[in-house]
Amino acid sequence: MRRICAVKRSVRFPVPAALHRLLDRLQFPAALLRRLALASIIANVGIVVTGGAVRLTASGLGCPTWPRCTDGSYVPTNEMGVHGVIEFGNRTLTFAVAIIAFATVLAALAHRPRRRGVLALSIAVFCGIPAQAVLGGITVLTNLNPWVVGLHFLASMAVIAAAYALWRRTADPDGPAVAVVPAPLRTLARLTTVVGVAVLLIGTWVTGSGPHAGDRDAVRNGLDPESISQVHADSVFLLLGLSVALVFAFRAVGAARAERAALLLVGVELGQGLIGFVQYFTHLPGVLVGAHMFGSCLVLLAALHVQWSTRERRSVPAVPAPTLAAEPVTVAV
Repeated sequence: MRRICAVKRSVRFPVPAALHRLLDRLQFPAALLRRLALASIIANVGIVVTGGAVRLTASGLGCPTWPRCTDGSYVPTNEMGVHGVIEFGNRTLTFAVAIIAFATVLAALAHRPRRRGVLALSIAVFCGIPAQAVLGGITVLTNLNPWVVGLHFLASMAVIAAAYALWRRTADPDGPAVAVVPAPLRTLARLTTVVGVAVLLIGTWVTGSGPHAGDRDAVRNGLDPESISQVHADSVFLLLGLSVALVFAFRAVGAARAERAALLLVGVELGQGLIGFVQYFTHLPGVLVGAHMFGSCLVLLAALHVQWSTRERRSVPAVPAPTLAAEPVTVAV
């Protein structure tokens, strides 16, 4: 039995020798790894915005099936017009986002010394992209069901969050995370992030009840637009109140870096709130709705920035090389 357990513990899944030699030869510098991680954030935010453009131009069913664009073609035909081009263009951008994510995985594999957690995060971002593509396909196959469309948006937010964590991790040393603010303030920061996620969730319900369905024949979620918009506004006010409280709390304990992060969050929320109110009272023009979607990504990133500002990683002290004690030398006189 012990021998069997020992064999099981010895099982490994090594990188193929040829790939291992190639990665050793490439030796991606840390600066390139960090730039790729930042590019991954930008690309994933970009595909959220272009996905919004698909919906706002009523091109959600421009390609009426998935994974093909039509039953007989992977690309749009002339009969499908501009809506087919817009929807197919958004699908094509997925490959660009995936290429960036795959390059980030390679950079994480090739970087020496190997950074703790970086490879796992880069793989999570990369795997999130085909998962997003499948969710996008389900939205098409369900004729833009508003609940599925909302899930598609929230999954994009999850990929952006993983990409942000990866970007921050590429700059952090490998030492333990140390809190720079008291525990109650860390709890308040987490609560603020949770409320921010709830705001995004309720926002998808508002969108699902509104006029921008992505196609003229797509159904709505059945919620009363005015009532759910009020719930969304109330959650935004709660988020803003918590964020302002973070500013004063961080200032009270002298956490300057955390205070600046909270101020940035408040500024992003005010801008996002202004866009939200203007779009509501101007009957949801497409340009402002697209800007509001972009602002949602910024709110999430700013909230995560606050989370990271409440602790820092410190470098692991170098272990000094052992020194050999000098042996006494006897000199004959």
